[in-house]
Amino acid sequence: MQTPNTPHLFEQQIASEPVYDGKILHVTRDTVRLENGDEATREVIHHPGGACVVPLTENGTVLMVKQFRYPHAEETLELPAGKLEYGENPLTCAVRELREEAGASAEKLEPLGCLYPTPAYDKEVIYMYLARQIVRSNTQDLDEDEFLDVVELPLDEAVQMVMDDRIRDAKTQIALLKTALLLK
Repeated sequence: MQTPNTPHLFEQQIASEPVYDGKILHVTRDTVRLENGDEATREVIHHPGGACVVPLTENGTVLMVKQFRYPHAEETLELPAGKLEYGENPLTCAVRELREEAGASAEKLEPLGCLYPTPAYDKEVIYMYLARQIVRSNTQDLDEDEFLDVVELPLDEAVQMVMDDRIRDAKTQIALLKTALLLK
């Protein structure tokens, strides 16, 4: 039962304890008051967020990147994307990652919205962009611990790969599907 003056569907933080402070993420164990007055524990990952780009060429292909993802021990096919620096504008990040990972730039970048990859325990927000009028330099500027290959696929084929469960990365799935729907 809801207590007086307690909003519905809201949890109020009453304590927060740092658990882990890493290079990319920070973890806290928070105590919250629930709408019925009870307390609960929430473990929260704090991440600066990221941006991903759908680089759509004039002939209807998409520039994607193939890379090894350690947590899943497999190669994945993804859109160019990267981590925001704390306080960085997501569009700035998208432009940088397009250049660094795909060796390309775009005359036009359109926002496709944002997504919460795992809202139950992670504060990460990923901003998605559609890039058009692509200019390719074919020169990547990868981080020293980053190894990936650029793959160019027709948009329809990439969408089919999402539907066939061959592209499993959430940001890539959502951005490709949004792009396909937007173009119809």
